[in-house]
Amino acid sequence: MEIKIEKLIYGGEGLAHHDGSTVFVPLVLPAERVAVTPVETKKKFVRARVERILEPSPERIAPRCPHFGVCGGCDYQHIPVEAQLRYKAEILRETLRRIGQVNWTGEIATHASPPWGYRNRAQWKVRPPEKTPSETAGSGAAKSGIGYYRANTTALCPVEECAILSPVLSKTLLALRAALAAGELPRELREVEAFAGAGDAKLLLTVTLAGSLSRAAEHAKTMRRLVPELESVLFRDASGERMELNGPGYVECEAGGSVYRVGHFSFFQVNRFLADDLVREVAEKEESGSLALDLFAGVGLFSVPLGKRFARVVGVESNPAAARDFEANIHAGRAIEVRSTDVERFLGRCKEKPELVVLDPPRDGLTPGAAKHLARLGAPRITYISCEPPTLARDLAVLVRAGYEVSRVDLFDLFPQTFHMEAVVRLRRRP
Repeated sequence: MEIKIEKLIYGGEGLAHHDGSTVFVPLVLPAERVAVTPVETKKKFVRARVERILEPSPERIAPRCPHFGVCGGCDYQHIPVEAQLRYKAEILRETLRRIGQVNWTGEIATHASPPWGYRNRAQWKVRPPEKTPSETAGSGAAKSGIGYYRANTTALCPVEECAILSPVLSKTLLALRAALAAGELPRELREVEAFAGAGDAKLLLTVTLAGSLSRAAEHAKTMRRLVPELESVLFRDASGERMELNGPGYVECEAGGSVYRVGHFSFFQVNRFLADDLVREVAEKEESGSLALDLFAGVGLFSVPLGKRFARVVGVESNPAAARDFEANIHAGRAIEVRSTDVERFLGRCKEKPELVVLDPPRDGLTPGAAKHLARLGAPRITYISCEPPTLARDLAVLVRAGYEVSRVDLFDLFPQTFHMEAVVRLRRRP
């Protein structure tokens, strides 16, 4: 069928209508007329793929990556990066209005990232060797491939390059790809997660094997030979129950003038260019006070700079590994307390009223109980950092009903070439 794209929506798709059905299709631009084939049809709902661009948008550009459209990693390489940021701001504004009934008519301040080479973390899937007729006959062996999942599947898209990776991650991907082709890596290899520390100089690798870890020390030597920047490598079996560590277990990262220890199972912002700007916006522009809460604190990215402005900072983090890194990142003389507990449980028991609450939840946002407790706490100011506009809108609706109003919205383009975005929303309690 032929459709005309009306707008882009959150999730990387364009929206159109046809014969009473809403049609969702990826890799398009507003106002384009396209021929599409349905791949999923429900009542008044169609998901489709593009067959031909009949009338392209004047904004459409050629994607840089040869895997674009097959690999599931990027969504917007056909859109100039300046336009990507404009569309993301429009999507954020509409999502807040449509889901949260938050009608923000003020400016959405945008913070752009360099469009390529920005990611300091990647997760590469490895396809196990498959039996071939020649292998069955004993005359050869199938080779593994490394890359990402194909769009909307769990099938592997082997990649030869990935332009959004930092230089050291790109170098590592190529080294592992060549080693797989040469048979230098274990046949049990299933996944490699790589994280680059400060200055893109040192690496953490978390390696998942399908079989025994008995040869982990030998595999570590191979990895260190292939990847000279390797600081620490952790091997784990597919169940995640058995692990073998070779190295210190962490690398150091920098943001906002502070150094952070980040371990294999801790989270840190994936854009190596915008972490400083994000810290400045969330923490360094804050008024001083006696108490700030940092919920979902991770390794203390915001708690550490907030410690310069508040007499006390209480950071809450339920991931034990991240909480340990957080404790190591507290500078001497700072009154920062680490609570390794669930945010909802902490808020339910909290009796103190902070001047500021900072929260950076996972994609699921706040639980209903946590949102209710946060509203009851009644802090004068709340700063909500979100990577998922729909759950952000849902949670903001709860807070607005509880007496808060949005005072500022920032959009950080931490994920160029994809539909993902990071929003920072400041709220103040109405008098």
